[in-house]
Amino acid sequence: MTSKATSPEEYISELPEDRKAAIIKLRETVLNNLPEGFQEGMSYGMVGYVVPKSVYPAGYHCSPELPLPFMSFASQKNFIAFYHMGIYAKKELLDWFVAEYPKHCKYKLDMGKSCIRFKKVDAIPYELLGELVTKMTPQEWIDIYEHNLKR
Repeated sequence: MTSKATSPEEYISELPEDRKAAIIKLRETVLNNLPEGFQEGMSYGMVGYVVPKSVYPAGYHCSPELPLPFMSFASQKNFIAFYHMGIYAKKELLDWFVAEYPKHCKYKLDMGKSCIRFKKVDAIPYELLGELVTKMTPQEWIDIYEHNLKR
């Protein structure tokens, strides 16, 4: 389900009532922990956080007119998805997150390469996600991105 919303506020206003509180809290968690230099907006129909073109003029290699994507979240049909490219691109960060997750949530971790899925909105580990958000600066993400792009 891709939203056509043009702002995070519009995106949230379109959500079903049972998802709004969780998405609002997730957004607040991200914004309260986001390293300086990332920018919030809409990205691929989700609330997204990017390295703006003013910081990284080259943009995203697949669509250079777009800023470099980093993180996003969305309310999907059966879960809330939280995407973090840092856990996909940096093994140490992934290992840290996987080890910490059971300390914050009693449910089994459900994730793909960069996507963490939360089927129970009342069990989202906001504190852990807030800590994850702090662990990579825009410059570190650019460095990892360029290193992997040039391989």
